[in-house]
Amino acid sequence: MSLSSIFPSRTIAIYMAKMFLVRTFAILFALVIVLQALDILSESGSILAAPGNGEAQVWRYVSLRAPQIIAFILPFSVLLGTILTFFTMNQNSEVIALKAAGLSAHQVLAPLLVASAGVAVLSFVFNDRIVPRATATLSAWQKVEYGPIPIDSGDRSNVWVRDGDDLISVDLVQGRGANTQLGGVTLYDRKGGGSLQAIVRAPRGRRMGDGWQIGPATRFEVASGKLTSMPSMIVGRGVTPEQLTLASVNADGLSFKGLSNAIDDLREAGRPTKTLEGSLWHKLSAPMSAVLMPLLGAVAAFGIARSGKLFVRAVIGMALGFAFFVADNFSMAMGDLGAYPPFLAAWAPILLFFLIGEAVLFRTEE
Repeated sequence: MSLSSIFPSRTIAIYMAKMFLVRTFAILFALVIVLQALDILSESGSILAAPGNGEAQVWRYVSLRAPQIIAFILPFSVLLGTILTFFTMNQNSEVIALKAAGLSAHQVLAPLLVASAGVAVLSFVFNDRIVPRATATLSAWQKVEYGPIPIDSGDRSNVWVRDGDDLISVDLVQGRGANTQLGGVTLYDRKGGGSLQAIVRAPRGRRMGDGWQIGPATRFEVASGKLTSMPSMIVGRGVTPEQLTLASVNADGLSFKGLSNAIDDLREAGRPTKTLEGSLWHKLSAPMSAVLMPLLGAVAAFGIARSGKLFVRAVIGMALGFAFFVADNFSMAMGDLGAYPPFLAAWAPILLFFLIGEAVLFRTEE
């Protein structure tokens, strides 16, 4: 199929794409202003309550929160921009003229689909480059209740690792790789059935071969109550430094590549990654929802001349779009619970509503 068959008129394609983009970004700007104003009203009290904070900190919060709001509201703006574009074209009988000229419903829709693909690419770049940094900074700032953000030295505290049936608790982990140092090590020696056999404690530990040398150690036998002291001992054979130094991963605060690398590290360390894999796929599927919106909103474009129910069709288009967002959130929640595979949780709503949109389009027009 040639481009001339998809876009019979270059002028019409540019006209429709321009109308769609102007309305989409105008709606995006208006919604962001409203939501940001409401958000700052609810948070300004907490920001100004921190000692030393003033107007500068309020504006800093706005700069960190605005990217999150833009990323959240962009697909809604594409949906509303589509409906408003077709609403205007219907009122001016432009869709009727295009249909009378021999254009199919898909040809009328094609310029908006191409324009929305450009919006999807822009959305992915924005979500990958700007949103994670703002999210990570804002999350760290909120953890200290909008006070001074402490410098992350990379040290980890209160780390728990499972070694077969045994559990290892470390109060403080410093360093990386072979230079990792442990402080306050406690080993819970358990039998196969999970019953506690002994507790081993040591003030410090370091990497030694494929295990960890801790000392001076004390071993308390639960059954006999016997307490034994020893200068050092090896525990946690097979426990890697990464299992102790990897912190909890915030998917929203990492780029696509950063999250992918974190998943690889966690997988090598033997930690579960299904939830993060779903978030990784969703970083691709979420921008693609912008391409789906014109198809769902297309119900507002066709059949108006026969039915005369322009407002009803616009409402149906909005209902389909908002139903997609509900289904997308539900699917990701099911993926977090392990009910759906990560790939299915991220992409199933898009596939489902693509089929629904095509079915509605063929049913009404094709």
